[in-house]
This record gives sequence, structure tokens and C-alpha cells, in this order.
Amino acid sequence: MQSKMPSLKALLLALFIIAVVVDQSFVEANFPKSMYINWGAHHSSFAGNGEDLQLVLDQTSGSAVKSKRSFLFGSIEMLIKLVPGNSAGTVTAYYVSATVTSTGDKHDEIDFEFLGNVSGQPYIVHTNIYTQGNGSREQQFYLWFDPTANFHNYTIHWNPTEVVWYIDNLPIRVFRNYEKDGIAFPNKQGMRVHASLWNADNWATRGGLVKIDWNSSPFIARFRRFRARACKWDGPVSINQCATKSPANWWTSPSFSQLSSSQMGQLNWVRQNFMIYDYCKDTKRFNGQIPPECFKQQF
Repeated sequence: MQSKMPSLKALLLALFIIAVVVDQSFVEANFPKSMYINWGAHHSSFAGNGEDLQLVLDQTSGSAVKSKRSFLFGSIEMLIKLVPGNSAGTVTAYYVSATVTSTGDKHDEIDFEFLGNVSGQPYIVHTNIYTQGNGSREQQFYLWFDPTANFHNYTIHWNPTEVVWYIDNLPIRVFRNYEKDGIAFPNKQGMRVHASLWNADNWATRGGLVKIDWNSSPFIARFRRFRARACKWDGPVSINQCATKSPANWWTSPSFSQLSSSQMGQLNWVRQNFMIYDYCKDTKRFNGQIPPECFKQQF
């Protein structure tokens, strides 16, 4: 009777393939190895054997880092502990942005921005997505926890089908790919990962009515455990390579093409209880011309 047990050779080959897959789609969390300070070098510091990052804002400068590599599709996650106390006028940002076309009518970007507030008032999570230069797609939420007391996980999951924003593994927003209907989707440019802390008191808190209290500075945001399980961008050849359905491109699996029923329940809970702004419902802003994706299946 022929054995159905896999041969040792086949087993070793399978393990090798798994190792290659993991290596190709995973970027080490060590901040100095994976990111560099691109603004406010004297206001940034790495700690904890490179696992921790601290960004500082005072009256002289803010600070920012960005990844050394660019990515197209995958999962980008970070643990963040936001500025405590009176953070009005400050913005802590965590986002991915197109490497080459950083501005202009070809720009792609996927954002988390955390709008500071006066002591005792909740932070606002401001999300947005730019596709081909259009960034008028804001959705905002209050948080259901104190984001300054502990670190929380913020993840951008991005594949050829959809972009999903997660907080502590709960989906809060989805932007689906309707490119076939003439709606741009970020799928043709590599994007670097950015984190920054900066002065935005001209708009961040109550539309700019509340300014930064510099007596409360320095303001400090802390970051930990950066993980990029994503396709590394190697130029235009990556457009097809990163989108091809294969075991290596785990983000193309059908299980990631749409939220599960349990995830839909989580998403609805967040949006029904904590959502405070949705561009799709702002008819006044668009003079009645609501963006076309708002009429499509959102989730």
C-alpha cells in the first residue's frame, strides 16, 4: 500500500517556499533599520533597541519619519500612544503616501490623522484617501477609549479590491475598488509609510478656533512595533507582480476581498456609535454632487 505521507523532500520544499513568502512580504519592525527621520531630527528619537519611536513638537519644530522602502498592497500597522493632556491644535499623523508623485493630480495617499483637543475632550480620528490627486473623502470618528493612556494598534490594510482602516483589529472604514466605473483607486504607485507630529492649529481643533497652548509643550507622541507585511515596490513591474493572485501575495486571497459577517458587525458598531463626519452625506459641501463612489456598495 502506497504511503500518503509527504516525502521529506516535499516537506523541506514547502518550508522553503513559506520562508521565502514571509521574507518577501515582511519588513522588520526595528525603526532605525526600516525608517529614517526626514524632518525635525532634534525632535525625534529611537529607543528600546529600535522598537520605539518618539516624536516631539514644540514651538521651534515638529518631527517626522518615513519608511526607507515603498510598498504596493499589504498590511501596514503601528502601535501609537497619542499626545496626552491639552493637545489642541496638534496633529499626529500616520499614513502611506506615493513615493514619486507626492503632490499634484497623480497623488495617492491613505491617512490616519489624530486631531488633538483640549484636556477632557475626545480625540478625533480623521481618515482620508487620495486617489489621482482627489482627497475630498474624509470620514471622522471619536475613539471609544483613551488613546493617550496606552498603545493601540492602527492598521492600514490595502489590496487590489479594497482599503480597510482598522483600530485594534476593528474595521472602521472601507474604500472599495470601482476603477472599472471610472473611480480612481490607489493601485499603480508604491507608497512609503510616514509618521509625524506637527502644528495644525489653523484647522485641527474646532476648525482652527482653538490654538496650541505652547505652555503645555513639548508635545510627545510615541510609536511602537512598526510592521509592514506588504509587497515591496520595485518600480512599475510591481504593479502586476503585487496584484497577482499567489500564495506569496496573501493579501489577494478571497478572504481579504470583503469583510466577513463578524467584521461587518464590528464596522457597523463603530460607525453607528462613533462616526461624526462622512463626506458621502455632506450634500452642502459638494453642492448636491455627491462623489460617485458614495452610490456604490461601500463595504
